[in-house]
Amino acid sequence: MPPKNQKSAGGKGRSGDDSKEEPLAAVIVADSFETRFAPFTLERPRCLLPLANVPLIDYTLEYLASAGVQLVYIYPGAHADQVETYLEASRWKSSNSPFDSLAILRCIASSVGDIMRDLDQKHLIAGDFIVVSGDIVSNFPIEPALRQHKNRREKDKNAIMTMILREAGPGAYDYGSGIVPTFVLDPTKDRCLHYEESFPGTQFTAHIDPEILKSSETDVRQDLIDCRLDICTPDVLSLWSDNFDNQAPRKDFLFGVLKDYELNGKTIHTYIVQDHYASRAADFWFYNAISQDFQRGLVTSLAVENNVFGDTHYHRSQGGYVVDRAVITARSTKLGPGSIVGPGSSIGTRCDIKNSVVGQRCQIGKGTSLDGAYIWDDATIGNNVKILRAIIGNEAFIGDGCTIGEGALISYGVKVAPGTIVPAGSRICNPQGEPAYGPKNDALVGGDAGEGHAYIDNEEDDYWGSRASRLIYEKPEFAASLSTLDSDLSEDEFSSKGGSRSQSFATSMSDDDPTDRFQHDTVAILVQRMQEGKQADDMLSELMGLRFSGGADETQVRKAVAVALMKHIHGQIESGVSPAEATRQALTAYNTLIRRKGADQAIEAQVAFLLDTQRDLTRRREGGKTLLFVIKDLYDLEIFGEEAFADWWADERSSSDPDLAAVRQQSAPFIEWLENAESESESESGSEEEDE
Repeated sequence: MPPKNQKSAGGKGRSGDDSKEEPLAAVIVADSFETRFAPFTLERPRCLLPLANVPLIDYTLEYLASAGVQLVYIYPGAHADQVETYLEASRWKSSNSPFDSLAILRCIASSVGDIMRDLDQKHLIAGDFIVVSGDIVSNFPIEPALRQHKNRREKDKNAIMTMILREAGPGAYDYGSGIVPTFVLDPTKDRCLHYEESFPGTQFTAHIDPEILKSSETDVRQDLIDCRLDICTPDVLSLWSDNFDNQAPRKDFLFGVLKDYELNGKTIHTYIVQDHYASRAADFWFYNAISQDFQRGLVTSLAVENNVFGDTHYHRSQGGYVVDRAVITARSTKLGPGSIVGPGSSIGTRCDIKNSVVGQRCQIGKGTSLDGAYIWDDATIGNNVKILRAIIGNEAFIGDGCTIGEGALISYGVKVAPGTIVPAGSRICNPQGEPAYGPKNDALVGGDAGEGHAYIDNEEDDYWGSRASRLIYEKPEFAASLSTLDSDLSEDEFSSKGGSRSQSFATSMSDDDPTDRFQHDTVAILVQRMQEGKQADDMLSELMGLRFSGGADETQVRKAVAVALMKHIHGQIESGVSPAEATRQALTAYNTLIRRKGADQAIEAQVAFLLDTQRDLTRRREGGKTLLFVIKDLYDLEIFGEEAFADWWADERSSSDPDLAAVRQQSAPFIEWLENAESESESESGSEEEDE
């Protein structure tokens, strides 16, 4: 389909005349040519998969519109008809579209390389342009990156591309099963010198040209999220066409251009995002992480309750859940924090829904429990169903009394018979008679009453895809919290029944809170040192170094210590240690971090520490029990005095919302005992004075 207006891109060909200002163009590669979202992508395009009830392609287009892009070219890849039908009916192709032109381009392609070579042959691109995948979620302003790219280009015509990368926390890939991208950079020139991919948890080794190491400064970075958003010159297309072996954007094209620098003289540079949100739903792990950020309202400009997409009327309640006004919910149903329910859906009585996303027009029966689940549009869930961290595709049917195990992927239109137990990690599709994807499995769908087939990886499928496709579902704890969400890290987690947590890619709720980086780095480092068994005295100097380098005050240090201790204790509990033992061990070993020399030991500071601890434990499994043992050990070890506990209990902040009130409930007997003991002590003291 030709663009509505082609005056922009082809006007001057490739004359190299940069004096004329060209409309900003973007090319969306909507298909990654991977199997990471199988079995869903067998029947529908990846770019139309819903994230927080919005198709992924809408987030990409919304970002390009906010970036000032005027011309958009979309390569849909697989299921092109579905993509075209969706876009034709969307606002992106309407009279009030923010784009001057949006064209859908088709070609026979089996890789991103085929698309880039086709684009080169079409001669649609004359000046600098943006290449982006169809699954990005971002709100960072692209103008500084464009300006940096243009200024560099004016000085050096061989600077052909700028990659947008997002700085994440240390160990961002430790809990994934996908690839770990490794960038070797020259930070003085923002230039990428070398690129490799490796497995998580393996030591980085690479054969790097010795000439690269002669740079005045070299950084090896494995803490960068590849947003797959590149600012390119037309030279990039020429290089794709010059080498038909180039198939993938990074492991082939990027690696090859950098390796052949001495031959081609071309340089590729980076722009690292630090202060805004930028990520892409590259696999299920990232899909889950981004979804949870939306569930918590942390992508502020795109928050569900802002109703940016479509005719929706979402509202975020004080309880932390988001529901459209066109939702029917029984009064006895419990909606927990982090839940989103789309318009037209109905939920029966006595349901317990937490940390879950329910799509549009879904029917949820009575007594059903959803924990960390994703229920896509038009799905029907029967009565007394239990679903734990699984995905239920559009129009799927789950019968009464079913249990859907952790990580099950139930594709479009699959029917699971009543009373069926679907094992964890199962993948079921409805391939309409395609035997290549496995025979019908009665155990999975419940006999003749069910409809569905077991999905079986093709031996020739993408290896990384098969590893990553079930990532978040094969680990009870699929990701350590390395969030940089806001200055209170206790807000960064929503623990479900299994205690799962996720990596977040938000920087801060305000996008410019300077406390975030200190909190993130300090908590991550302290927890790591505790896991390594480091002595508290050895950690004190490192803690002070972090404070001074981060310009943090005593309040921030105290909060970081409180959160780090709770994270460590929770980790021990999850590994099988009892809450009592885990708490006593941690506070015995690391109480000097609380009572460090020079720290404020006033009652107000002790109360503040207890409040920080309490807030963090509201979002941890067995948080109430852990809090009881924490305050008991703080008392028994004489870390805090009796007055601190009394003032904390009386402080209105400790019961200012239902979660805080609930988590402290188990501590009530201890506080009561403490008050009675103090009264008895005062009475005995008074009697002694009278005797004298």
